[in-house]
Amino acid sequence: MATELLSPAGTLKSMRYAFAYGADAVYAGQPRYSLRVRNNEFNKIENLALAVDEAHQQGKKFYLASNLSPHNDKVRTYIRDLEPVIAMKPDALIMADPGLIMLVREHWPDQPIHLSVQANAVNYATVKFWAKQGIERVILSRELSIDEIIDISQECPETEIEVFVHGALCIAYSGRCLLSGYMTHRDSNQGACTNSCRWEYNSHEAKENELGDLIAVDTSSQPQAWTPDEVQPVLLQEKSRPGEYMPAYEDEHGTYIMNSKDLRAVQHVERLVKMGVHSLKIEGRTKSHYYVARTAQVYRKAIDAAEAGIPFDMNLMRELEHLANRGYTEGFYRRHAPSEYQNYEKGVSNNPAQQFVGEATGYDKTNGWLTIEAKNKFSQGDQVELITPKGNIPFVVGDIANKKGQSVDSAPGSGHIVRLPLDGLDLGEDGGYAMLMRHL
Repeated sequence: MATELLSPAGTLKSMRYAFAYGADAVYAGQPRYSLRVRNNEFNKIENLALAVDEAHQQGKKFYLASNLSPHNDKVRTYIRDLEPVIAMKPDALIMADPGLIMLVREHWPDQPIHLSVQANAVNYATVKFWAKQGIERVILSRELSIDEIIDISQECPETEIEVFVHGALCIAYSGRCLLSGYMTHRDSNQGACTNSCRWEYNSHEAKENELGDLIAVDTSSQPQAWTPDEVQPVLLQEKSRPGEYMPAYEDEHGTYIMNSKDLRAVQHVERLVKMGVHSLKIEGRTKSHYYVARTAQVYRKAIDAAEAGIPFDMNLMRELEHLANRGYTEGFYRRHAPSEYQNYEKGVSNNPAQQFVGEATGYDKTNGWLTIEAKNKFSQGDQVELITPKGNIPFVVGDIANKKGQSVDSAPGSGHIVRLPLDGLDLGEDGGYAMLMRHL
């Protein structure tokens, strides 16, 4: 059994790049019924139909997330809205709510269903229960160790198992969070998460009043001395909400509150493949096609190497450093990760070592000219890398020509069209999904 690489698709373009760079399947969402209700291309039924058709024409799979926790108003409209989607024959629905699963089973008993990570399956008894309800695949909670995944796989050999290997992590149990609803009245379990856990917060010195409540003190005063084994109470203030304070506690290392590092488990792909996990999933339906392509490329290499018996290449971990991230963690896969596998230094966004500067839109094999739609500025003499589905090509930018064929020193970015002389590329006339990166 080959292990499936499953990539996110928030847009048609992201889906196409995912497939070009090695994904076997993609997952998208119904805006009203998935956990990403913000507008995207798939709120138009014709775009969803086109995506499913394109995937099937390439022999790929298209899964549809329908995994929110619905209130009554959405339950009443669900079957009506899902009927035209079922007619498109998506390869599976990704679902979490037992009531909606029951409705789909009653109306379309042959429709494959995958259990969403939102259902929080953390043991083999849960997997067996859902298998009896006709669930073909269970996406396990992110809170499991590899040893626990092995136990579940061995106890439930008839059920497909899917796990996350890359992307944003949530501070709540597999995404069941109330913080966004508390802060902004936008319910993350209804698909409207505002990522309140990742906003910028500042700490304020606090003291107890006569009622025992923590109140902010004058921030211009000097904080009192305290020893490392004491706990210093502070009040947090989100920068766009002056005067609204939340109590927290800070030790000598700083304030730890909500912002998780990003998951990166490429180093565990070899073991996950060997133990028979059916699908390795990348998070990020709201991310760019650049992110989708780069993650698919790296994890495709890791899966192919594992299936061929080739030892893991640590360079793949460094490849993922080129993507913006909040620091990486391997999550719960192991209790103690080696230092080279995990960033203990900071949880804020890291600047990537590369910048996405252009997208190939054409290639003339006769003259060896590559046409680039610039996204960010790059200039003659820059160290760059052309990312292609068949391999990456580093080079130094030489001549640059504008649309009129005139020589220019740089491509200004912001959609400017330029051409670069590059002979011998194995690209189609449309540019073959190639992207240009500049080393910073």
